[in-house]
Amino acid sequence: MNDLRMNHEPLIELRRNGTLECLHLGSAVLADAQGQVLAQVGEPHWMCFTRSTLKAMQALPAVEAGVAQRLGWGKPELAMLCASHNGEDRHVDQVQHMLDSLGLARSRLQCGCHLPLRFTYTDTPAPPGLVYDERHNNCSGKHSGFLAWCQLQGTDDSTYLQVDHPLQQNIRQAVAEVAGMPADALVAGTDGCSAPNYAMPLSALARCYARLAGGAPSDRWAPALDALAQAMVAHPDLVSGEGRNDEAFMRAGRGDWVTKVGADGVQVVASRSRQQALALKVLDGNRAALFAATVEALDQLGWLDDAQRAELAPWRAQRLLNARGAEVGERLPVFRIG
Repeated sequence: MNDLRMNHEPLIELRRNGTLECLHLGSAVLADAQGQVLAQVGEPHWMCFTRSTLKAMQALPAVEAGVAQRLGWGKPELAMLCASHNGEDRHVDQVQHMLDSLGLARSRLQCGCHLPLRFTYTDTPAPPGLVYDERHNNCSGKHSGFLAWCQLQGTDDSTYLQVDHPLQQNIRQAVAEVAGMPADALVAGTDGCSAPNYAMPLSALARCYARLAGGAPSDRWAPALDALAQAMVAHPDLVSGEGRNDEAFMRAGRGDWVTKVGADGVQVVASRSRQQALALKVLDGNRAALFAATVEALDQLGWLDDAQRAELAPWRAQRLLNARGAEVGERLPVFRIG
């Protein structure tokens, strides 16, 4: 079990009028495709639930089964397999297109319904009478991929979320192989969309993304990983959406970065040119602290130029402003990664 007495370190602090108000602890690790730790702060091997950062790995069996060749799915559909989307019209339309290609109704999605993230993530009131369904769930693209695998394999999809379903068994094996772990070493849990999710060492999550970025060209999963990475970079608007972190970071990466945020304080940024990945976990799950720590770590690692620093400055959010726009405090990094 994880022990909070392990070597997590302060990453971000908030000060109001010079007085410490909040302190966000966590860990970060830079690793290559072999899992070698290249830089770290805190506990690089913290056992961390991957949450939505796992989606590209969960899509591997569907891509290997031929969703592109047999269903005609291109980069937009593959990007949706990895998405934690906003539930914007473009996202819902894309999911509907995927379901239509399978000849399935939206009721076959077992992800459940929630208020679209375009409202919850931006603290925007939903319009009166808003109607939403399973397609608006941020994980509906992933679940469409689950259904596609079942159809292509001729497997019953009524229990596709059960851990003993052939789909989930294939996913677990794929995740383990990319992470470089025995399948039984993955710690199982259930994600918000009811799909099985896995915890792994933070360094193993970084390894997964270094491989997603092209760091293991002879690997069995390399063609599928490359197809998913290309799709995410080509369509960051589908991976997340307007005002969201993944879209902003991948656009700032200019085709080099493959990024994904997971719930409760997890983020990974992979560089295709470096074939390395940075994985972070903020222990209290604070999103603003996570994004600020990610930008700071990228800057310390030398990944940012002046234009990228300016583009990502809002995610660093060093000045704390109140509702009138007055500066009332500051959010500061207090770590060194190396």
